[in-house]
Amino acid sequence: MTKYHPLKELLRVRLLEFIREPETVFWVYGFPLLLAIGLGIAFRTGAEEQIFVDVQQHETAEALAVTLGKIPGLNVEIHSSSECQARLRSGRSSLTVVPGRHFVFLFDPTRPESTQARQRVNEILQQAAGRIDPVATEDQLITEPGARYIDFLIPGLIGLNLLGSGMWGVGYAIVDMRVRKLLKRLVATPMKRINFLWSMIGARLVFMIPELVVILGAGFLLFGVPIRGSLISVFILALFGAVAFAGLGLLIASRAQRVETVSGLMNLIQLPMWLFSGIFFAPERFPAILQPVVQVLPLTQLNYALRAVILEGADLISQLWRLAFLALWSGISIFFALRWFRWN
Repeated sequence: MTKYHPLKELLRVRLLEFIREPETVFWVYGFPLLLAIGLGIAFRTGAEEQIFVDVQQHETAEALAVTLGKIPGLNVEIHSSSECQARLRSGRSSLTVVPGRHFVFLFDPTRPESTQARQRVNEILQQAAGRIDPVATEDQLITEPGARYIDFLIPGLIGLNLLGSGMWGVGYAIVDMRVRKLLKRLVATPMKRINFLWSMIGARLVFMIPELVVILGAGFLLFGVPIRGSLISVFILALFGAVAFAGLGLLIASRAQRVETVSGLMNLIQLPMWLFSGIFFAPERFPAILQPVVQVLPLTQLNYALRAVILEGADLISQLWRLAFLALWSGISIFFALRWFRWN
């Protein structure tokens, strides 16, 4: 009987193929692990869990903030009524407490963290009085357009779509052309490298317009998401974001020789932004030690700017430094992509 059994040899081949593809190993083992770690940090439980609570300005606000601030895990700030509303809309706080003859809790019931914050603050207030249910409270649910979770989500989905389509629409397409030997044919033409690369970015910007219209339109028509700022401002922000992400796609694709390689690299670059950049929940959920990393990501600043314009009606002037930040990402990425790009 031969020692090379077909089943054993075929199994061995499949195992070796798997091990020799680092991209596959990453997606099977690395990605779930990193995703679990990132979400575990954002939604960590235990004594160090941070719940962001705002106290609306009132003559008793400072005393209430001191009472709540003594509890580990509660991050309490005092703000005006308008500031509290803005922070709820942007996800920077989970609950607003309005002091008075009785306490009013303002929160979005569709956000689990808001419901949790309401329950915890209520328990603290009741225990602080030393009796069972001594303090009268009232729930004021946030259901009007502009302050709901769906309103928070739509700008994040715009940023997510710009990230994915920018990097895949440019980076993957270039490497696919390189694999199919199309770039070698183009290099034989009287064409400059910069013209080719800018044509890839330009095509991405054209496709950006219907993507933006579809997501914003669906949010407005299906869910009543308000667009309080200028549509031109939204378009300019999306334009800067699309160029920044297309530049990253160019940079990653400048040397990659295989589609598997560029796929792995792009997903590795996108993963921190998927987790940390505030697509589905506010970046403030992450601990202070991670905030420098969170804030330096281009998608984080794009999401902040989109939410400020769409939900709060901010003008473009107030977001100029974020536009400059995205432009810096674009300039660095495109500069090195032009220097390192190879046709084959």
